[in-house]
Amino acid sequence: MMFFDEAKIHVKAGDGGDGCIAFRRERMVPFGGPAGGNGGSGGDVILVVEPQRNTLISFRQHIHFKAARGGHGSGKDQQGKSAEDYLVPVPRGTVVFDVETGELLADLTEPGERVVVAKGGRGGRGNAAFASPTHQAPRYAEHGEPGQERWIRLELKLIADVGVIGMPNAGKSTLLSVISAARPKIADYPFTTLQPNLGVVTLDGLQSYVVADLPGLIEGAAEGAGLGHQFLRHAERTRLLIHLLDGASEDPLADYEIINAELAQHSSALADKLQVVVLNKLDLPDAQARWETVQSAMRNLGVEALAISAATGQGVRELVVRTWDLLQSLPPPEPIAEGPAIFRPAEREELFTIEREGATWRIRGVRVERIAAMTPFLVPDAAARFQRQLRAMGVVAALEAAGIEPGDTVRIGARELEWQP
Repeated sequence: MMFFDEAKIHVKAGDGGDGCIAFRRERMVPFGGPAGGNGGSGGDVILVVEPQRNTLISFRQHIHFKAARGGHGSGKDQQGKSAEDYLVPVPRGTVVFDVETGELLADLTEPGERVVVAKGGRGGRGNAAFASPTHQAPRYAEHGEPGQERWIRLELKLIADVGVIGMPNAGKSTLLSVISAARPKIADYPFTTLQPNLGVVTLDGLQSYVVADLPGLIEGAAEGAGLGHQFLRHAERTRLLIHLLDGASEDPLADYEIINAELAQHSSALADKLQVVVLNKLDLPDAQARWETVQSAMRNLGVEALAISAATGQGVRELVVRTWDLLQSLPPPEPIAEGPAIFRPAEREELFTIEREGATWRIRGVRVERIAAMTPFLVPDAAARFQRQLRAMGVVAALEAAGIEPGDTVRIGARELEWQP
């Protein structure tokens, strides 16, 4: 079984509905005016935390998520229906990144928490919206605004108070099975645990905390040896680390140094977390003989050390109580991102750029691309209005200053136009 803690998905919000061109045709109303309604808004794509989920496996095959478009406007000033939002469930601890920019968008840690990752387009305006005292019978309407779309990367960082780290076969899974109701796979060979396991530790039926058993590291994990660093991100949210040493190892102190070196290579924040060093397998004579050396070395380093036997339960309750006491003095982990994020343009809407691509001119900008997408160019009045908008924005002057020639192709978003002065 594989543990899916990363995924890349494509999200596409719904387009807005088109506005309508219509005029009133009523008895006893001799000069019925424009009555075309606006289109409805497209649906948003929203990530929502669902506590029952604990992996990203649902995104293994389903990677495209598209919200519905808004309804079109109609006559009699009737507005199109806005589309439903598309809810995409994710587990607690999901961190969201924009694939193209690498921007951190959201850190979803609370049940029911939501974040809009693609905003639905607004509905196009019907011709009734363009009526004015000087233009009483407009014969054009807008197309709906295209919904936003992008690729996002999801990264799962499990929510746990305590992370149990250590070399392979140190007894991490055995310890978790003893102190909680978790039942991870346990065997006497290295790398038995191939995915993080969570367990809830209850103390005297009143206090509880969550412990994560993280798959074992080995020297060279930063270069991909063993299981590499693929699971260390799950230790980043923990407040406390139990560093479990294998009492049957020939040199537990060397193992301790190797693991800490790998933590430091992963991140300085992880290396600086408070650790409780625990020598396991105290039921073995070799572990008993090494305990004094380990205890003395940890004392010199200013690190708290305990000794247990997860197999027999010796010292386990003392470890559980001490862990609880330490957690009371530690602050809760800070979220990676400040609050939920909403898809937003990286630049001001009125800004635009012009690039020359051979005989083609490419115009980029939030507002100019939106105007082009919403203009029905087959309607002469709408095309004329588009020209006026470009001139007001300064686009026409910028193209002329750049040396555009009659017959050149101009691309704005998905639109391709021919320049005529």
